[in-house]
Formats: sequence, C-alpha cells, structure tokens
Amino acid sequence: MQFYADSLSLPPGTFVILRDLIHERTGLFYEDSKRDILANKLSPRVIERGFDSFLDYYYLLKYDDTAANEWNEVMDALSVPETFFWREIDAVHALVNLLVPQWQATYGHTPLRIWSAACATGEEPLTIALALEEAGWFERLPIELYASDASPAAIAVARRGLYRKRSFRTLPHTLQAKYFTETAAGWQVAPELHARVHWATANITVPAGIATLATAPIIFCRNVFLYFSPQAIQRTVHLFGERMAAPGYLFIGVAESLLRHTNMFELRELGGAFVYVKR
Repeated sequence: MQFYADSLSLPPGTFVILRDLIHERTGLFYEDSKRDILANKLSPRVIERGFDSFLDYYYLLKYDDTAANEWNEVMDALSVPETFFWREIDAVHALVNLLVPQWQATYGHTPLRIWSAACATGEEPLTIALALEEAGWFERLPIELYASDASPAAIAVARRGLYRKRSFRTLPHTLQAKYFTETAAGWQVAPELHARVHWATANITVPAGIATLATAPIIFCRNVFLYFSPQAIQRTVHLFGERMAAPGYLFIGVAESLLRHTNMFELRELGGAFVYVKR
C-alpha cells in the first residue's frame, strides 16, 4: 500500500473535493489528517483504472456513465471489515432474552424482521442467528433475519460462510464446534444456520436501497457511525426512524452515541445493554 501512496500523490485540493464526494455518497468522512489513509486505500484502484491522478478518478466517480459500478469498487476499498463472532454480545442477549419474547407476547406469530444493517463479512448476523437457534426461537416464531453491507466484496465473503481463526476470538469453543466445520480453507458455517440469513448489498445512506429493510422493528447498525460525520449520522438515523414503526429498537456500538444526533430515539437500558428506542 505504501508503494501506491508514494507513486500517486493526493494533493490537498483534490483530496477535499474527493473526500466530500465520498462523504456525500457513502457517509464516510476523512478528516484532513487522514489524507494519506484515503490515498493508500484508493491508489490501487486509481492505477488499475489507468489514471495517473486522483483528479481524473474524481471526474470518473462524479460524471462518468460507469460511475455506479465504480462506486462498488470504492466501497470495497474503503470498507473496514473488522468484525468477529460474539462481539458486544450483551445486545444480542437482550434481543434473544427480552425483545423476541416481548414481540411474541404482543404480536403472537406475526413474523419478526431483524436487520443487521452494516454486517461486513457476516459475523454479526450469524451470531444473531446462532443465539436465536440456541434459544429455540426459530421453531417458535417466524423470524426473518436480513443482513446487508455496502461492500460487495464483504457480502461475497458472507455468502460463502467461510471464516478464519481471527473471527472466532470471542466465540465459545463449544458453539464453534457445534455450528462450524473445519476445512483446509477455514471454518465453514453450518448450511442450516447460514440459510437463516438473507444477504444483500445495500448502502445505508441511500434511501431507495434500504426502504424495505429499514421497516424492521429491530435494527443492528453497530460500529459504523464511528466513521461517519455528524451530518451523515443524523441523515442515516433519520432514514431509519422515518421507516420504523414505534417502538422500534436500534442497536449501535458500545463506543457510539446518538444523543447529539437525533430526537427520534430515546436511549434505554435493556438487560445489561443499551438500545435506542423510537419514540
């Protein structure tokens, strides 16, 4: 990566217009101090397209007829696939032990939709599926589990369901042995569990792409707002809130907060986890 950054510079002026375009289209925001990081991430793609300047690439993204496909490549380059099974598990326990029983008590056998809105390579929705399976909920209630990410490459990994050792650093060994099979290429998730999840490519900042998904009464969107600007957070949470029925439940990462960004949701403690509830 350093080779590309050294061979293809990103001048300050070009950085600003490219950064702002990326922010507008994806929500991701690169502060001035992260100019080299953006250059490192995008240089391979710029060179692969045959350009010798970031300004030419900017014009491609903004004006070219092939820009829609190129934005998929941008999302692959900029995605942060840092995730693992059983991460921040208190939120999943709150879902399984409190919200799902509450849904059944209120709505009977009405299908429950759950959306993992920025699932990266799939460890989060598979953790949710695994916890629901362990609790026997799939046999007692119609549950529709959807998972999406803006990176096509990340979703391709999720659809394969094959994971390396690093993904299992907090998953209990008994559950790993029960739901995964070791192969020469890695650990393969059990087909029955993998089939519980409906996978899709979707950018959470694009209304048309998430219009149906965001109607889910329970949304997990964890550890993605860390990379968004305040304006992008407000815009995205508003997209969720205007589509969710009340009460709707939005789980974000433990290092994130919406208190300065929205009045559509109220922060509550639920079974040891914090969740934003639509007013």
